Amino acid sequence: MITVQTENLTKIYYSNFRRKNVQALSSLNLKVDSGMVFGLLGPNGAGKTTLVKILLGITHPTSGSAKILNEDIHNYKVKKRIGYLPENHRYPFYLTGEGVLKFFGKLSGTDDKELNKKVDYLLEFVKLDKWKKTKIKNYSKGMMQRLGLAQAIINDPELIFLDEPTDGVDPIGRKEIRDLLIELKNKGKTIFLNSHLLSEVELITDRVAILNKGILLREGTVKELTEKKEEYRFTLSSEVKDIDKYSYLSRFSISEIKDSTFNVKVLDAEELNKLIDALRQNGQTIKAIIPQKETLEEMFITLINETEGKKK
Repeated sequence: MITVQTENLTKIYYSNFRRKNVQALSSLNLKVDSGMVFGLLGPNGAGKTTLVKILLGITHPTSGSAKILNEDIHNYKVKKRIGYLPENHRYPFYLTGEGVLKFFGKLSGTDDKELNKKVDYLLEFVKLDKWKKTKIKNYSKGMMQRLGLAQAIINDPELIFLDEPTDGVDPIGRKEIRDLLIELKNKGKTIFLNSHLLSEVELITDRVAILNKGILLREGTVKELTEKKEEYRFTLSSEVKDIDKYSYLSRFSISEIKDSTFNVKVLDAEELNKLIDALRQNGQTIKAIIPQKETLEEMFITLINETEGKKK
């Protein structure tokens, strides 16, 4: 099932001065399948928050359409099937962790008879059961984020929107939150993740979309987006100290030579096979051929710079 779908979704914030109109989204077409962790990436002002607000019904599109869980976003009943954790969420300091979840549980319409059991289960799920009676003012940033995650799933939603769920959290806390998200995914939940921490997104997402100035630049799996097309790293059984001495390799684009390894860029599979044949015919034993990739962060920066007309 398609959990989130947009068709030519456009949002323009109008001003009294025509030149100051802001096009936050431009004919956005996006699909998110159920049961996956989907990452939405983009620099500040890219349109990420606007998209989430439209999907949640907080603001309205200028044109185009969107569906959530196969229902039009204007159908308020679908909200019962959604969970949301906003960025920089705040709770009253005088409440305890238990009190926060009970408050939001009642807001979501959870039956009072089941609420106590659900609160205990969720506090244990996010590893805050020992802090059940502790006031919020004594919670660390990581604990607040985990409590926020519990709040976002108090109504047992099918689709969960998370805005910067690991922002400001230390490495151990981020690992704990990642584990919780994976567990939610394994339970069949769909997670729509908005984050600036690209290293975190790379570890957990099934697919990502990159927005800039309201335009969808690229969308796909992390592997698809980070693979360097037609670049490979070769490892041989003997050292290749001076590549210039091997005349049969001069016609190939070889770089980053170190000990018995080197990188090569080829035009296509045919040229790759020609290199393999040339090495073997000259007595070289190939131990490994590894397709090269860049990190999601490197790819993201390169892509944004290209669209902005900047040099790396």
